[in-house]
Order: sequence, then structure tokens, then C-alpha cells
Amino acid sequence: MEMLLTQTDLKQQLITKIKSIQSQLGGIEGTPVTNVKIKPDLAQEIEAMVIQLEAKNPNYRPLLFKPLLLDGAWLLLYSTAREIRNLASLPLGLKVGKIYQIIDVASGSFLNQAFVKHPLGLISGYVKVTANFEIVRDDNNLPNNRLNVYFQQRYLAISNIVGVKTPQLEPARVVPAKNPVGRIPSLEITYLDETFRIGRGGDGSLFVLVKSELP
Repeated sequence: MEMLLTQTDLKQQLITKIKSIQSQLGGIEGTPVTNVKIKPDLAQEIEAMVIQLEAKNPNYRPLLFKPLLLDGAWLLLYSTAREIRNLASLPLGLKVGKIYQIIDVASGSFLNQAFVKHPLGLISGYVKVTANFEIVRDDNNLPNNRLNVYFQQRYLAISNIVGVKTPQLEPARVVPAKNPVGRIPSLEITYLDETFRIGRGGDGSLFVLVKSELP
């Protein structure tokens, strides 16, 4: 008889699988895996594992009953989102490292922060995007599982050049963040517990994150 896997087992298997892929890909430690970096059958395997875990979401309607589980810093492990894939082609030879999402439920705000550095250690810094969000409500005016997102500013900061700190370049550039034309970006929370989160964008993109501390 086939043994049924628990929610904890499925979560650990998914984390182990993604971290194993990260190790095989090499590069900067903690760089999230994207579906374009791996073979299609491996991306399909991850998708299947995610679907299994979503079916065992321990918190039904978390934005209604436990919204504060969203609070804090989240480290991105895996994504199929175009904006994450695009970070693979940064200027100046920069390579992306760890990507965090920091959420404050009370203020309805969050920011995405991607740390970047040159492979030879010439430059390091980060790209940051700030945004506000609102929890979408159902026909009974109760929160469902979706957030509408409104991007605000995009920052490019250089923290270090050839070993010298450069606070005057934090940020080096600030521009308005682009929101899609004709639609409101959204994020469906499909799995949420105290340490792990899965979300799906309105465009079908997938995000897998673990609770973390900023470096």
C-alpha cells in the first residue's frame, strides 16, 4: 500500500528538491531557481509537487483568519515569473543572488529586494521595488485569498565598489515602477503556514518562498 505523504513531508520534499537544483546550477548562493534554468520535465515535476502541497494548505482562507502569517521577510526559492527571469540579464555583468519579499500587513505594503554582485567582486548592491497591496473581498465582503498589487518605485543601489562602501549610491537611481496596462497585478495565496508560502500571480506565474531573516 502506498503511504500517503503528510503536508510536512511534501513541504520538505519540495524544499529539498529546489535546494538540490540550486546546488547543481552553481552561481551565487541563494539565487532562486527559475523554470528557464532547468529542463521542462524538471519544471513539471516541481509544479506537480506544488499542486500536491497546495491541496494540503493548513490554513483555509489565511487572509481572513490568519493574515499576520504574511508579515515579515520571505526568501524566494523558485519562480516562473517574467520579472524574476529578467534579472538574469542585468547590466555591468551583475548577477542576482538572494531575493526577498518583505511584507507589512498593517500598512498594506511590501517590497521586493534582489541582491546583486559582480562575479569578480567588483560591484555589489541591490535592486528594490516598493508596492502597496489590498486584500480582495468576496461577495460577502470577506477577504478571499487574492491580493491586488500596485507597484510604486524601483531603486537601484550600489553598496560596494572594489571593496569600498558607497553609501552615496544607495540609491544610485530611483524611477517609477511600471504597472501592467489594462490590468491590476494580483497574487493568489495558495499555501501559507508559519514558515512557507506559495503564491500564483494573475498571469499564472508561480512563487515558492520560505520565511527568513534579512542578511
